[in-house]
Parts: sequence; structure tokens; C-alpha cells
Amino acid sequence: MSTASAGARRPFFRRRKSCPFSGEGAPKIDYKDVRLLSRYISERGKIVPSRITAVSAKKQRELAQAIKRARFLGLLPYVIR
Repeated sequence: MSTASAGARRPFFRRRKSCPFSGEGAPKIDYKDVRLLSRYISERGKIVPSRITAVSAKKQRELAQAIKRARFLGLLPYVIR
């Protein structure tokens, strides 16, 4: 195996996804919108991190606050078994 062919490979870069809550026509984060919030909760009931969902830092904080508010009001479960 020659060194030219081994070194010619470029590393794979994953393209950064844009935030689903920014831009025109983006849904508003609302604690009453259980269907939207449940997309950002894992099957165990935990909030999915922004590096997986590609949500911006500001919108991730809003999303977490809305999820916590919905849990407190009984709209979302704290734990899913």
C-alpha cells in the first residue's frame, strides 16, 4: 500500500444542521404543544441534548423550560417506564 493513496483520503465532516426553531415558518416553542415537545424527549423521558437535535443554545434553553413547565402541569411525564 503506497503512502499517497492512504494519505489522499479526506476526513469525513458531518454538515451542521440548522436549528428547527429558527427561520421563517418555524414552530413556536409552547409548553401546551405536547406533540412538539415529545419529539425532544427520549424514550426514557429525558430531554435530548442539542448536539443530537441540532437546536440552537437559546432555543434549547426555551425548549427545556417548556418541557419542565409541561411536566409540572402534568402534560408530560417525568419518567417513562
